[in-house]
Amino acid sequence: MIQLIVFLPLAAAIIAGLGNRAIGNTAAKAVTTGALFIACALSWPIFLAFLGGTAEASVAPVLLWIQSGSMTVDWALRVDALTAVMLVVITSVSALVHLYSWGYMEEDPDQPRFFAYLSLFTFAMLMLVTADNLVQMFFGWEGVGLASYLLIGFWFKKPSASAAAIKAFVVNRVGDLGFMLGIFGTYLVFDTISIPAILEMAPEMAGSTIGFLGYRLDTMTVLCLLLFVGAMGKSAQLGLHTWLPDAMEGPTPVSALIHAATMVTAGVFMVCRLSPMFEAAPDALAVVTAIGAATCIFAATIGTTQTDIKRVIAYSTCSQLGYMFFAAGVGAYGAAMFHLFTHAFFKALLFLGAGSVIHAMHHEQDMRFYGGLRRHIPITFWTMMAGTLAITGVGIYWLGFGFAGFHSKDAILEAAFASGAEGQGAFWVGVIAALLTSFYSWRLMFLTFWGKPRWGESEHIQHAVHGDHHHAEPTHGHGDVAEEHAGHTPPAHAAGAHQVDDGTAGYHPHESGWAMLIPLLVLTIGAVLAGFVFHGAFIEPESGTTFWKGAIFHDSTLAHDMHEVPLWVKLSASVVMLLGLVTAIYAYILRPGFPAQFAETFRVAYRFVLNKWYFDELYDLIFVRPSLAFGRLFWKRGDEGTIDRFGPNGSAAVVALGSRWAGRLQSGYVYSYAFIMLIGLTAAVTWAIAGR
Repeated sequence: MIQLIVFLPLAAAIIAGLGNRAIGNTAAKAVTTGALFIACALSWPIFLAFLGGTAEASVAPVLLWIQSGSMTVDWALRVDALTAVMLVVITSVSALVHLYSWGYMEEDPDQPRFFAYLSLFTFAMLMLVTADNLVQMFFGWEGVGLASYLLIGFWFKKPSASAAAIKAFVVNRVGDLGFMLGIFGTYLVFDTISIPAILEMAPEMAGSTIGFLGYRLDTMTVLCLLLFVGAMGKSAQLGLHTWLPDAMEGPTPVSALIHAATMVTAGVFMVCRLSPMFEAAPDALAVVTAIGAATCIFAATIGTTQTDIKRVIAYSTCSQLGYMFFAAGVGAYGAAMFHLFTHAFFKALLFLGAGSVIHAMHHEQDMRFYGGLRRHIPITFWTMMAGTLAITGVGIYWLGFGFAGFHSKDAILEAAFASGAEGQGAFWVGVIAALLTSFYSWRLMFLTFWGKPRWGESEHIQHAVHGDHHHAEPTHGHGDVAEEHAGHTPPAHAAGAHQVDDGTAGYHPHESGWAMLIPLLVLTIGAVLAGFVFHGAFIEPESGTTFWKGAIFHDSTLAHDMHEVPLWVKLSASVVMLLGLVTAIYAYILRPGFPAQFAETFRVAYRFVLNKWYFDELYDLIFVRPSLAFGRLFWKRGDEGTIDRFGPNGSAAVVALGSRWAGRLQSGYVYSYAFIMLIGLTAAVTWAIAGR
């Protein structure tokens, strides 16, 4: 069964990719989508078996892959509770994204290539989560990096998409260098790359030292920090996060797949898979906690100012990943995986819902040009409402019921508070981030679905009205825009743009087709019920131990203590959620002019956050420009000025000069040649006589 789950998407990708136009759009879509739904149908029984306590961890061998000295790498598929969780997340979201893409990519001329890339992406992630050794995990790790490059840059004729794909690829190579060094170091220390063997020996290495960069350092701290650098790149943690928002240049289904089920969850999975290693390195866990908390608050602040609907959700993903990492940092790996599980449903729902909005608005992504859409696309509205209730953590503590985020995010905050002094710092950061999450999530809803229509000055709506259709998802500038346009007065983008009195430019948004709506409705069920139904297995002391069965490090004491925290800790997330909701209502419903006043009053701070803390500009100054300068120097002075000048070009010049001189000796007259021959003969005779 596990072989089918893993290799069906690969087979589908090969058929769709190589068959392409030979088999046609419909066949390519049917093969890839059918393969993913079969894989999904096979994954859920495995997960439910672990949930019911009837399944045991197993390893399915595939083949002997590498054998070199003491290193033996078997290609084998490991199935335990952690793998089972990831299987249902990956296959469920990917299957629904495939189905959604039937409608969303209907007009695209390269559909077989797109669906082949989606299935390849899914296969790579499945290889990663079923890996039984670090080399096999690295294969899947690099596979999702390749697939993300192909999908982000799918519209390769669009310069911004190609640039975003390259950026994602390069930034992830930085993280992957750390991951590779971590794998090398782990093999050096343990003399094996088998994950079960490494985790069994890890506690014995606590307190030992290793030479690194000329110093003697704690062995497990060095290894775990190097591995965590890889996680930072894949899961877009602070410092290596810059690729994630730009990944929105790809088609919206790609955004949902990357952010909800694949790639960005790889880092969290890796840390949880290797949790016994991290438990042997308390200093490394402290770094994981600090980076996760910093990412959580950093991304949340930026989400409050963005106007592109997809970028708001992208920064939300970055923030939620921060929650997962600081949960792992305080030892609550079950809570981290629980939030990964619930987040997959409501984040996929929000992205696909945003795609439905963009589809209805003729690929307009700027929320300043929306407004009043709940009457035009009601199904999309109510499904996105469910996703918003889930991500903001709406629930009633005394009833024990809430939307998905209420159970998983609150569990992380409770675990952080219960873990001690370091964790309590992360707790307060998480509470503030929850406030900002509520604000920017409701801001998105109010700008999109409430108020008067503001479609009249959208370039894309003008194109729709005048019949100038094109499929690619164009975007407005996202850098230097003003919040004063985030209310009900969008800026004029085109002089003399046609408008009618109602501000709609005569355009009537339409609800998406059922191929796009069915995935939204299915994901809504997950956003509503996933937390309530599954919280016991993931985070409860006894049932958690039964469920995980050693797949991750499960601290029963912490699991017990997190339920014993004071009542105000348990209610804190709900209180700040309401505060964020009230603030958003005041700013975008009751007083739409307030955001502009606030932005003007705190202009410096506002522009700092709007420009994403100037990380891109800083990296451009420190890394990009010097790299280009060195490249230009080596190109002009080194390659052309030295190597070419004295190498091939110089040799060619010498030959050309010699040829010109030789050519002057060729006069064409017979007596000249005879005279030269006579001189030569005389010289030869003279040399012969003189030699005697």
